[in-house]
Amino acid sequence: MANSNIQPAITSITGKTRVFMVAGDPVGQVQAPAIFNRVFQKFDVDAVLVPVQIAPDRFVDFATTVLEAGNIDGLWLTIPHKPKLMPLLDKLDRASQMAGSVNAVRRHADGTLEGGMFDGNGLVRALRHFGIEPKGLRVLLLGTGGAGAAIATALLEAEVAELALHDLGDRAHRLAQRLNHQSVTLHGADPAGFDLVINATPLGLSTDDPLPVDVSRIDADAKVFDILMKHTPTPLLRACAKRNIQAHSGFEMLVQQVPDYLRFFGMHEIADQIKDELSDIRDHLLIA
Repeated sequence: MANSNIQPAITSITGKTRVFMVAGDPVGQVQAPAIFNRVFQKFDVDAVLVPVQIAPDRFVDFATTVLEAGNIDGLWLTIPHKPKLMPLLDKLDRASQMAGSVNAVRRHADGTLEGGMFDGNGLVRALRHFGIEPKGLRVLLLGTGGAGAAIATALLEAEVAELALHDLGDRAHRLAQRLNHQSVTLHGADPAGFDLVINATPLGLSTDDPLPVDVSRIDADAKVFDILMKHTPTPLLRACAKRNIQAHSGFEMLVQQVPDYLRFFGMHEIADQIKDELSDIRDHLLIA
């Protein structure tokens, strides 16, 4: 088992403890409480992040109510709630606007709500962690939902040479219109000729899912990133391994988002302290 100098448990919760919630349906799979509560304890932050399972048809009422509580400072959002609060948000970053969804919502002192989306920047930093510089690459992005749209936004900011979008129906076309960028093209699922292939679809969550792309068509020196986070390799990762294609899972993408969440919720000094040394968080995810 990997060693970690972040302690695994919260020592105490009092009436002064600041409360954050991560909301989803389901929430059994979420990693955020374990990660951030360890960070809070290491840096003596009197705060706690708790998971909340809430059905989609009750989520908006739930969220608007809890965000009125004086000691609840914000929400982390996961599937299927990421787009639900968009009409209620007073401020959004560009990634949220492009994605039509947010990873987190915070309440300001004047009662206004702000949303943030970190998936795209997390992926770009994960690529660089693995020695893959996006600038100048030809990229095929499979899946243009909330996470895919945020990833597309970040890749364009990283100056990829081409960003080819593929999705079912007209979703890729609609994202291309929102992005309005000369490097964006619409493409089929054929990965031939691309330097980097990114799977931002849910294909691979189930072991019997079909592959999102024909791996035999991926160039031998291309790289693959599957944003899914599973402790067993997805079918895409297994297929790439058989061809000795460099492929990575979504865990590093989550690791690289941790400083973004901390900054979003006002913990700038802690974010600065851990941004260049994320091994504790990485180790925790690997053994969780």
